[in-house]
Amino acid sequence: MPELRKDPILDRWVIISTDRQKRPTDFFLPEVSHREGGFCPFCEGNEDKTPFEIYARGKEDRKVNEPGWSLRVVPNRFPALTIEGDLKKEGEGLYDKITGVGAHEVIIETPDHTETLASMSVEKFIEVLEAYRARITDLKRDKRFKYVLVFKNHGMAAGASLEHSHSQLIALPIIPKRVGEELAGSKRHFNYKERCIYCDIIHQEISQKSRIVLENAHFIVLSPFAPKSPFETWILPKKHLASYENIPSECMESLARIFSETLKRLDKALGSHPYNFILHTSPFGLENIEYYHWHFEIMPKLTKTAGFEWGSGFYINPTSPEEAAGFLREAKI
Repeated sequence: MPELRKDPILDRWVIISTDRQKRPTDFFLPEVSHREGGFCPFCEGNEDKTPFEIYARGKEDRKVNEPGWSLRVVPNRFPALTIEGDLKKEGEGLYDKITGVGAHEVIIETPDHTETLASMSVEKFIEVLEAYRARITDLKRDKRFKYVLVFKNHGMAAGASLEHSHSQLIALPIIPKRVGEELAGSKRHFNYKERCIYCDIIHQEISQKSRIVLENAHFIVLSPFAPKSPFETWILPKKHLASYENIPSECMESLARIFSETLKRLDKALGSHPYNFILHTSPFGLENIEYYHWHFEIMPKLTKTAGFEWGSGFYINPTSPEEAAGFLREAKI
């Protein structure tokens, strides 16, 4: 029988529609093959075809914007927001607007066109995670910005315009609506119980175990209680930490290992489906708050948002999180 489940953070309802229950094989696609040939501006040797790099990792004797890198960060050639300009707020009657000041950067995760986050070594995955931290820390110095959103679109159906493995970040002069809703929901819980709701979720999931996918000494991977889409998966630090940029360096390997294994298990269970992931962390100036908890959310592109979802704000999910977690735990990698 279908269930309505309430997200305890966002006060958002989802419908777990067991009458249309889907198993991973119902979503399965053949292994995605990478296209051969064609021009890719992200491949090694094409450094002059991208904007000038902001950050890079690679050989010690390498020159800027030349081969020999293992990771590069460059401005997006077609940015959603631009770094130049003053931040100005204006009113037009009852409408508000702000100048489109921000930063839009691309993290080119590997020089190898065929490599993905799921296939790369843990050492290279650490470089990607450290790049996120370094860029957030640097952009925090710009007083015009209040938030940096890191995200990845993997596969054309997930919004990736280039096949070469990359992620992006956008620095914003405002706090995104979704993050604001998480902050508000977390604060309500904290005001009532004097505890972080994410810490409470972790504690309950460890005790129940039915929605846990993986865990190690520092991190936990779980299917949330009220997922808006099949196989939605979260990665959270076990110890309370509001801001991603404050991760201790000694925990980076632990995060890279569990993140890499999670992506491998999703690939195995779903057949290399397109996916998105986002990093939600605390806004600038709120790095040490007690009521929020940074986390990654991974969302395979398995269903489409249609009229009911748009009109009601509900999401219909044909796969229960308990079953999804079970399949990911059992996936052989």
